Amino acid sequence: MNFYLKIIKPTFDFLAALVGLLMLSPVFLSLIIILTVTNKGEPFFKQKRTGKNGKIFTILKLKTMTDKTDDQGVLLPEMERITTIGNICRKFSLDEIPQLINILKGDMSLIGPRPLLPRYLPYYSKEQNRRHEVMPGITGWAQINGRNTITWEKRFDYDVYYVDHVSFFFDLKILWGTFHKLIKRDDVNYSETSEMPGFDLMSKKKGEKNL
Repeated sequence: MNFYLKIIKPTFDFLAALVGLLMLSPVFLSLIIILTVTNKGEPFFKQKRTGKNGKIFTILKLKTMTDKTDDQGVLLPEMERITTIGNICRKFSLDEIPQLINILKGDMSLIGPRPLLPRYLPYYSKEQNRRHEVMPGITGWAQINGRNTITWEKRFDYDVYYVDHVSFFFDLKILWGTFHKLIKRDDVNYSETSEMPGFDLMSKKKGEKNL
């Protein structure tokens, strides 16, 4: 398994990301131009995420929402800010294309636990924190088993299961499951957190109930 994780998997990730970017470049460049106009010069969404061994990196996505705010300067709900082209991008997971650049930079893998916000770090249990033992991925075991339709705890159970069972054939299984869901467009939500409260907020509420 170590040989697979250290040599085969990162080599495959790099080559797959490079080929993927070249093949998708016409679509990618077209979306950049459209989103640059739609989002007033900002085609990319950038956010800090937690990677392998807790390392913080900047994840790249295509910007699918405007920055519209209410009268008090608070951002409007996501459903009110998502653009028409942004909705199409999310529906077909086109907003994830820039993460191929993250793979080329060595921040991510094709397959692994989804990288989450750094502010969640203090709230993981010791077992849940094991999700950071491997490189985060564009897709993963949790993503083909419910994505945002399952609880945070269940998602982390799937992540740790992946860490304990990662292999070439397991990754192939996840890739196949991802393609199947993309074709059927199952479990597609508008963002990684839009359909459920943040993990930190959930943890705080549980802590308050136990007082």
